[in-house]
Amino acid sequence: MGQKLPIGIQSFEKLRTEDYCYVDKTAYIYKMATEGCYYFLSRPRRFGKSLLLNTFESYFLGKKELFEGLAIAELEHDWTEYPVLHLDLNTRNYADKSSLEAELNKHLEQWEAEYGDTYSNRSIEERFTQVIRLAYEKTGRQVVILVDEYDKPLLQAIGNTELQEAYRATLKGFYGALKSMDGCIRFAFLTGVTKFGKVSVFSDLNNLRDLSMLPQYHDICGITEEELRTNFEEEVAELASAQNMTVDETYAALRENYDGYHFCEDN
Repeated sequence: MGQKLPIGIQSFEKLRTEDYCYVDKTAYIYKMATEGCYYFLSRPRRFGKSLLLNTFESYFLGKKELFEGLAIAELEHDWTEYPVLHLDLNTRNYADKSSLEAELNKHLEQWEAEYGDTYSNRSIEERFTQVIRLAYEKTGRQVVILVDEYDKPLLQAIGNTELQEAYRATLKGFYGALKSMDGCIRFAFLTGVTKFGKVSVFSDLNNLRDLSMLPQYHDICGITEEELRTNFEEEVAELASAQNMTVDETYAALRENYDGYHFCEDN
């Protein structure tokens, strides 16, 4: 029986504790965590952005045992636990203005239950600012902020100018907290499918580093052919047998059907 394939699994902890195959990307996690503070990454859907963010969450929560045998285990020696605010905007259908506010409110209520709700009757952006401050004060450690699919509401409102402008206004204030609370933030990483203008995450956060087309991060998500050959040799051989093809023909067919993404020039 071959290895367990993590199809559809976005939880790094589940992937590791239940012995699924994991293509090791943890050297990137250490590099980002030690070389910078604010990052953005754009990738298509189903490229592993959610798993990447979840892996960052496990790392910043200091779950050392989950990383045994991976590249980062040889690089990291401190394993400090930080307060993590993980905002996932990928799970809701944003049909109207209230749906975005409801999703942000859901996360804020969870964080306020843990760190305090002294601003619970104020605006969404004020509450987010206060949660960051309280998490920092309560734990004595700077806060880690992870945002999955920051642009999901904006993408769903394409074609509806009024609704998209409403979403832009809400998100501008909300993401603006990242700049105003810089002293309380250890690390922030936002992912999405595309890069929208007029949202403060790009206009106000002038120190946000966009990794999307940098050569040194081109394979931070997804699986390269080299990784396919290294991690899934047995599975590709099984596929070749099932399709009555040679292994080389199977790799060629996989390349023809699924390759072609370019995340840096001349790649």
